[in-house]
Amino acid sequence: MTNSSKIKVYQEVLEQIRFYIEKHQLSEGDKLPSERELSEQLNAARSSVREALRAIELLGLIETKHGEGTFLKTYRPYQTVELLATFVLRESTTKNELLEVMEMLEHQCLIKVQEVITDNEIDILEQEILMHEEEHLHTYVFNYFFEKVKNQLLLKVWHLINNFVQASHELTPDQNYYLHLLKLIKDKNSVEISGLLKDFYQQNYVNAR
Repeated sequence: MTNSSKIKVYQEVLEQIRFYIEKHQLSEGDKLPSERELSEQLNAARSSVREALRAIELLGLIETKHGEGTFLKTYRPYQTVELLATFVLRESTTKNELLEVMEMLEHQCLIKVQEVITDNEIDILEQEILMHEEEHLHTYVFNYFFEKVKNQLLLKVWHLINNFVQASHELTPDQNYYLHLLKLIKDKNSVEISGLLKDFYQQNYVNAR
């Protein structure tokens, strides 16, 4: 089976589980279809279904009890993003596209965070930036922004992509960049925020591609 075929099976297995959960209104601890049942429903080899279920289990979505079957753990829809990423992010062409997606997510977050963050919160964040370890500064600052926006799916997707990007690209954060960004947020200067973010990606990531 080719890599693309394997990915398709993983996606189909996950989709079938999601559909089954919603149709039967299952909750944590309820039993899922067996490997044989999934194999028949998806018209896929049991070995492929078994491999996909193992991958899903590693994400904490399900658990398998020997001799009893497969059971649902606490289900959150955005966990599907992690499953797909486990396989999709291995593609070399996807790495460059991820940078574009991350920039888009961060841009949208910066636009939204202007509406909810207070001047006092910005002042506190400025002090924390000055004291924070520079190596993880980008993750720290944008994690704060995304949490302020209060969109858990957006935060989860950004975390996933950011972790991959940080692991595959060397980044040297500059405190002054984030301090300047905070000033623009306080002034609600969306135009300059967009330009600053674009410059940041060009300076830090373009050459690394």
